[in-house]
Formats: sequence, structure tokens, C-alpha cells
Amino acid sequence: MLERAITDRYEDTVTSRRVTVVTGPRQAGKTTLVQSHLRGGTLRNLDDPGTLSAAVADPVGFAEAGSGPLVIDEVQRAGEPLVRAIKLVVDRDPRPGQFVLTGSSNFLTVPTISESLAGRAGFVEVWPFTQGEISGRPDRFIDQALSGPAAFSAYQPGRSFSRPDLLQRVCAGGYPEVQQLTARQRPGWFRDYVRTTIERDVVELSGIRKVAEMGQLLRLFAARTGCELVMQAVINDAPLERQAVYNHRAWLETIHLLTTVPAWSRNLTRRVKRRPKLFLTDPGLAAWLLGKTPEALANPEDPATGQLVETFVFAELRRQLTWAATDTAIFHWQDREGAEIDFVLETTDGRIIGIEVKSRQTARPEWFRWLTQMRDSLGSRFIVGIALYAGNNVLPFGDRLLATPISALWEL
Repeated sequence: MLERAITDRYEDTVTSRRVTVVTGPRQAGKTTLVQSHLRGGTLRNLDDPGTLSAAVADPVGFAEAGSGPLVIDEVQRAGEPLVRAIKLVVDRDPRPGQFVLTGSSNFLTVPTISESLAGRAGFVEVWPFTQGEISGRPDRFIDQALSGPAAFSAYQPGRSFSRPDLLQRVCAGGYPEVQQLTARQRPGWFRDYVRTTIERDVVELSGIRKVAEMGQLLRLFAARTGCELVMQAVINDAPLERQAVYNHRAWLETIHLLTTVPAWSRNLTRRVKRRPKLFLTDPGLAAWLLGKTPEALANPEDPATGQLVETFVFAELRRQLTWAATDTAIFHWQDREGAEIDFVLETTDGRIIGIEVKSRQTARPEWFRWLTQMRDSLGSRFIVGIALYAGNNVLPFGDRLLATPISALWEL
């Protein structure tokens, strides 16, 4: 069993909060993480029909039974009554570590659950593996980058890293079970995963029955991964009415298949765009939905290559944010005249890292045009501008500007 980088954050939350809510997509390793740190508690899985029936029939008795921490797997299946029963228990007894709740749907956006457990619960996100977790490395890119350009001075990429290796990693993604499969076996796994996730979670929680249309919509979103989200363009192509597209998109986000990155709010120009960027949460899933293999992505003219490499980088950054030592948020920046920076990382004290993502192997000066503008506008708040690329060398391109191998995300 691979060590999860989120473990320390999880243990801190369990020991300090009355309720710990562990969220993330199905098959990301939530239950495995919780089971490996159970420490005398009781695990009850609501995917089991009998256990679910007991939780629905008597939520108060279900929440009060058992000794030690009570772990309830897939808590969203029992709905609001069980969550309210848990609230009653922890309001009577405020000791930390009483409940661990896991859910494959976003606890805060499931419409059948209005109780947020505010002030009582701490939230831990568990996503599919990062490349660092797969290879046993510490995944500290964000923390290291925040220390400035000097952190990259001694970086030496692993000898195995190459553009073909990058594309293999993109298409494999991070789901734990996929790492044990051959390239030939992966399409079947992704196909079954999408079908069962939509049928099991969305249909059960929402009552939506047009599963085929939701799968088609997910493919339309996959074709736009890494791009500015223009909902009207999706609506024009979708086999659904306008409101249904919005509703289905919300559910795909709730079950963690889809997410957006907000626009950065600090203007570098007066014509900044405000639309979010769209991403599939796992690059391997996105590649399968688009019918792409590493061999197909090796074609430098294929527009999906850049989109999927950017999705891969997003997934690594998004997962590292959940355990980074410094509280940091991720954005993108774009204006109406064509200027854009793929990712902007901003700390709570206002420090900024700008990141561009390139799928090519040779670094180019033009990659740094907008990073230079950001640096000059922000002054000392700008820590470093990085162009992540498919090469093997860290190269300086000016004051606080570096071309850096994508492998630095997990090897720095």
C-alpha cells in the first residue's frame, strides 16, 4: 500500500475536530486511507444494503451505536436525517474524533443534505494518486517554489523522464487501480468507472434517468478540458436543453469528475476575462474520453496534447494544494487581447507564483512574455514565474523566470 501524502493532514483533523469529512471521487483511496488509520473504531459502509437500511430506518440509533470513532463510508447515501443525528451526538459531547464520514459526492453541494456541520467538521480531500505518491517521493513542489528560484538551482530530473514517459503518465492518470493495469486494460476500467459512477451516485441522489446524455455531456466537457469555460458553446453541442446542461454539469462537479479554476481577480490589464477554466479532475479519464493514447498524443500537431498535459499539471497542483504547508489557492489569468497565464498560485499573504504549461521539449523565450508582465506589475509579491515543459533542464530566462521540467512537480 502506497503512503498517501494527505495522511498527516487527515490525522491532524481527526485528533482536533469532532467530525472529519473525507471527500473525493470514487476509487481515489478514501476508504483505504481511513481503514489504515482506524485505531479501534467501527467502520460501517452504506454501500451495503442492510447497513444503509438500518441508517435510514433509525438514524439516531445508528449514530449513537458503537464504541470508539464511528466511520461511516459513503455517508451521502443516507441523506439529511443521518447527518442531523450526527450533529445531535457531537453537540451533546464535543470531544474530537467521534466520527469520520467519507463520501464520493461533495458533501457541501449534495442538494439532499442541507446540514453542513459548520463549526463541528473538518474536511479532508482525497484525490487519485499524484506522481510523487506513485514513485514514493514527497510532492513538495508548491512549498519549494514558494521559497523562490533558488529552490530549483540544484534540481536534477530523474533519468527516466522523457516526453514519451510524460505522455504515458498523462494517459494513466492517478486512480490507484489503474496503476496496476496494462494500457490495453485501462479503457475498460474507465468505461465501467464512468458508467457505474453516474448510475450509482447521480441517479441515486438526483433521480436523473438520462444517463446516456450525461455521459455524452462529460465527453463534451472533456473536449474542453484546460480551456476557458463558455457554457453557450457546450449548450450548442449538447443533446440536452439549456437548463439540463447546467444541472448535469453541477452533478458532474458534485461527484468530482469535473471542476473549474476561477479567474484571478487582480487586474494586470483593464480587459481581464472573468470566466473560469474547465478541467476534468483526472488526466487519464480525460484522455480515455477523448480516445487518446500516448502514441496519438506524440503528434505535436494534435491540439489535445497541450490540453491533456495542462490537465495533468493541474491535477498534480490541485492535489498538492491539499497538503501544502502554506495555504494557497489556484487561479488562471486571461485578458481579452490574448494574454494569458495558465495557473496563478496565490498565498493568503499575497505572494504569487505564475505557471505556464508547455508540451514541447525545447524552451522558448516567448513563453515568458506574460510572466514578465506579471512580475513587473507585482514587484516583490511575485516569487517566481515557471514554464513547465517536457525537457530535462532548468533554464533561466530572466529575473525570477525559469523553464523547468514538468517532472519537477514530483521530483523537486
